[in-house]
Amino acid sequence: MGKETKRPATYEDLLALPEHMVGQIIDGELIAMPRPASPHAMAHSVLFGELYSGVQRGRSGPGGWWFMTEPELHFGKDVLVPDLAGWRRERMPEVPDAPYFTLAPDWVCEVLSPSTEALDRNRKRAIYAREGVGHVWLVDPAERTLEVFQLRDGRWAERGRYTSEERVRAEPFEVLELELGALWSVKRKSP
Repeated sequence: MGKETKRPATYEDLLALPEHMVGQIIDGELIAMPRPASPHAMAHSVLFGELYSGVQRGRSGPGGWWFMTEPELHFGKDVLVPDLAGWRRERMPEVPDAPYFTLAPDWVCEVLSPSTEALDRNRKRAIYAREGVGHVWLVDPAERTLEVFQLRDGRWAERGRYTSEERVRAEPFEVLELELGALWSVKRKSP
């Protein structure tokens, strides 16, 4: 019997996915998942709105950031799609007209789902650290938490863990007071 080998996933494999799937390539593995459920989508949408109007447009501060939802990031052979990403304008003065980005963001946010939590917490955060992303936020709609991490000496240092209905000023966006309760607008399932 011959030894079976699995070929690494290619960008063409990712492009061949159906439209309703979100695909990523991590360590040569194609990871495909359906679009997220409403608690995930609501937290993602509300957070983007707050950051866009409060930070990018400068409602609560000086601006100086570009934010995007689900940008495709190419880091060598890895292709990641964070829920949200932000670049300081001093590093990316203009948004390039391109299908993906090779410049690592300064901040990413992953909205956790039961099916993505391990991937987001482990493999993706390791790649973000390797690429020099300065901050990672993990938002968990089920637990109603926001975890804030900063990259220090190549490792993630927890900078805050916020819960429920708190109002927070989390780095790197301390200028914006974020009402966490707005992220959890979807009614929880009854037991």
